Amino acid sequence: MVLALALAACATVPPTAPTGAPEPAVDAPFDVSGRLSAKRGSEGAAANFDWMHEPGRDAIALATPMGTTLARLERDASGATLNRPDRPPERAADVSTLADRVLALPLPVESLAWWIRGVPHPGSAHAIERDDAGRARVLRQDGWAIVYSYADGATRPRVVIASYPELEVRVVVDEWR
Repeated sequence: MVLALALAACATVPPTAPTGAPEPAVDAPFDVSGRLSAKRGSEGAAANFDWMHEPGRDAIALATPMGTTLARLERDASGATLNRPDRPPERAADVSTLADRVLALPLPVESLAWWIRGVPHPGSAHAIERDDAGRARVLRQDGWAIVYSYADGATRPRVVIASYPELEVRVVVDEWR
């Protein structure tokens, strides 16, 4: 299965017209929890997450797999804030910069806000390969290949694997709310 996913991530997919469910014309809110891991070479990080997203605003709580709080990342129109236990808050222009400080690996958080839903983010070329139900199976955007898996009959992804040269981000969704 891992080999099949790796081969799928390397395959060239021509741009296809969207089929099935329409892609959102505007950003849509979501509330999701699960687990994520990121790996680059021998470096890796893993965390549990709770993510509340609204257009223009994100709140992401990260915890170790054992449940210890790592950080809370928040984003709004004024920028992003990182709150960690026993440390002063940190600010940055975007949440991806702060996520890198927590996990020591670059995560495209702003893009993941779209990709976790199986849709491309606006303003950048993309190609989508869809399954027989019209759901995204492979999305390619900004040099990333995003491979999706779904629970039986589900319309939202259960597993999202985003690969970029030398970097893999795996998101397992435990619950969409």
